[in-house]
Amino acid sequence: MHFSIPDTQECKEDNGSTYVAYNIHINGVFHCTVRYRQLHSLHEQLRKDLGGSTLPPFPPKKLLPLSPTQTEERRISLEKYILQLSQDPRVLNNDVFNGFLVSAQNETQRAGGGQDDVPIDIYMMSGQKVTLNVPATLQTDDLLEKVCSHIHLPNELVYYFALFLVKKEESDLIVVKRLQDFESPYISQRCVKGIHRIVLRKNYWDVNIDQGVMNDRVGLNLLYAQTVQDVERGWILTNLEIQRQLAALQAKGAKKEYLELARTLKYYGYLQFQQCTCDFPKPGTPVLISAGNRELNFRIECEDGSVKEGNFKVTRMRCWRITVQQPIEGSGSNSNSSSSSSMGSTNNSYSSNSRNSSSSFEGGRHVNLELSFEYLMSREDMRWVTVTSSQAVLMSMCLQGMVQELLTHKRGHKVRTDGATQSPIGELSLRRLSERLSDLNILDNRPSTAAKTNGKAEPSTVENDAFDFMGDDNL
Repeated sequence: MHFSIPDTQECKEDNGSTYVAYNIHINGVFHCTVRYRQLHSLHEQLRKDLGGSTLPPFPPKKLLPLSPTQTEERRISLEKYILQLSQDPRVLNNDVFNGFLVSAQNETQRAGGGQDDVPIDIYMMSGQKVTLNVPATLQTDDLLEKVCSHIHLPNELVYYFALFLVKKEESDLIVVKRLQDFESPYISQRCVKGIHRIVLRKNYWDVNIDQGVMNDRVGLNLLYAQTVQDVERGWILTNLEIQRQLAALQAKGAKKEYLELARTLKYYGYLQFQQCTCDFPKPGTPVLISAGNRELNFRIECEDGSVKEGNFKVTRMRCWRITVQQPIEGSGSNSNSSSSSSMGSTNNSYSSNSRNSSSSFEGGRHVNLELSFEYLMSREDMRWVTVTSSQAVLMSMCLQGMVQELLTHKRGHKVRTDGATQSPIGELSLRRLSERLSDLNILDNRPSTAAKTNGKAEPSTVENDAFDFMGDDNL
């Protein structure tokens, strides 16, 4: 998970005085705006919960008002602090940390409501809709559990699925992102432009897990509906004879048999992205990318109309990073700030310059997002491959999911099957949370102007742990 603070903004108190607030972006998307004292309060509470000696040092207070140079220095310091903080798994699973992010998102977006219930629609891949009344600030994992309970999915299967934000575009559905537990799905959906749905989809890559899910009636129905959609959209490769067989099984309602046949087909279990461009084999090459089977699959159409295919195995990626470039409002040129963090076992470099960097997902201003990975082409040939796509962050999250699943399997562990490690803040009221985090009213007014940034954080490289145990037989 990647955090950055690419810029600041000047806000006003009710009495007319001004203060500087900091825009936090998570995984390339604007999330919330907070004050220095808000982050300091969070730090103090985390010290009580986790112990101060294990946390990164918090940027010190200043007695006098900050100059523009000092404000920029504090922005960079706060960004480095939250980057270091977010690399600690204990912090990411901490209820105060996740509750702070949800509350800050709520205050920033002025969703209001606190614990007041609001209706929210969650769609199955079949098109069926479940409407629940939940608190506006309910976190993703809590909503996932409520949805799965509503449709009677057994507890042990809940976290084989996840909630995704999906954009409806003409007759197609485009997967925008997987919703995370640091956000409220209700608020996240409200903040995006265009028609978006919250959809329940499969959240694993190992097709062998299918067997256990298919043994449950509800699990079977969910897998079946998603697979039918993937076949109809052309995500799973078929021919006329296979299409005939699948149609016959679908007409008979033979869901398990349909799935068994689909599981033998090419690209089953892959997530396909919109067409984008890459620099392999040459810059500006149009490419269709799918993620699955522990790889990124590239399909490139040649000048003669033929299609060439290449597979980039996740175990041969040493590291990868996300880069975001966006023009500043009122400027004809690009300007970038940079930061880097790890997303589990990845190298994740991020550049951004506006609180609207989420617009690549939300239909706002044009931004360029790049996924770059260092790949072992042959025994002594490491090469960087760069993909330019509005779904670059989603690609990165897919890679991370495959790596985590691979490592989990190697260590003999199982996929999380209950809410034991989740943040329990979901049902916690804002009033109770404010007792632990002081001064939760983050924004007293909408921003006047965003301050431009010119700072650069030194990049760091974090290894892909799955790369380490690759043997010579993989080459």
